[in-house]
Amino acid sequence: MNHQASLIQRLQLPAFTASQIHVDVMRLDQLHPIVSGNKWFKLQKHLALASPGRPILTFGGAWSNHLVATAYAAKQAGFPAIGIIRGEQPSSPSATLTDAAAYGMQLEFVSREQYGQKENPTFLQQLTHRYPGAYIIPEGGGGIPGITGSQDILQLADTTAYTHICCAIGTGTTFLGLHRASTPQQTIIGVPVLKGFDTSSLSGPRTLFLPQYHFGGYGRHPQILLDFMNDFHRDTGIPTDIVYTGKLFYAIRESIRQHLFHAHSRLLIIHSGGLQGNRSLPPRKLDF
Repeated sequence: MNHQASLIQRLQLPAFTASQIHVDVMRLDQLHPIVSGNKWFKLQKHLALASPGRPILTFGGAWSNHLVATAYAAKQAGFPAIGIIRGEQPSSPSATLTDAAAYGMQLEFVSREQYGQKENPTFLQQLTHRYPGAYIIPEGGGGIPGITGSQDILQLADTTAYTHICCAIGTGTTFLGLHRASTPQQTIIGVPVLKGFDTSSLSGPRTLFLPQYHFGGYGRHPQILLDFMNDFHRDTGIPTDIVYTGKLFYAIRESIRQHLFHAHSRLLIIHSGGLQGNRSLPPRKLDF
């Protein structure tokens, strides 16, 4: 994996330069074609805690970035993998589930009601009885190991000169890791991609949330977002995804236009990968 400063890309856009704002992107999407973006960092500490030969068990939906990344990483590390999938088994599986199965992950489909118990101790105990010795990774790679792993993101390059570190928020794992690893002079900006996301557990000194850019909720992608993603790719060469990074970059652009940042602020936007989720779109919705 490439751990060099070449992962940092400068964004030269009129809205940014006119405001005298310096904006860079950390291209975690370029680290690995499958264990994409922040997934590598969240998974590495979890896998280090798992017992050799015992299964890895985790959770995800039909287009989960985390699920396919875990399936691949577990295979490479020599662990059996089990995926608890939200919803009934479809007659035609998604490309994500097809890939996860191809990497050797055993897929178990549960009702949405059952899936909602994924943090319930009784339900988790039932799973460990069914799969003895399984190491359970929370949905999205959360938990203390995921947070600890996410702290390593800011070690990929010298990030101390930035005034703001910006990321999308799904579970909040990456956000918390970035906050822990940042300097006392830096503000961590989070863009929740879920409608009504409760940021109270993430709030603290030097945190700022932009909750109005979820575009209707998790996975929602109205035409205005797709148009932005196409324009952004044409202008920068950077592909984004419909769940996380498209909304993140849109939010930062709008915030700069609305003068949220002082002149000469230096922003680092974390591109968390997840591009495989775009495969859920019909053909030709995106130009990249």
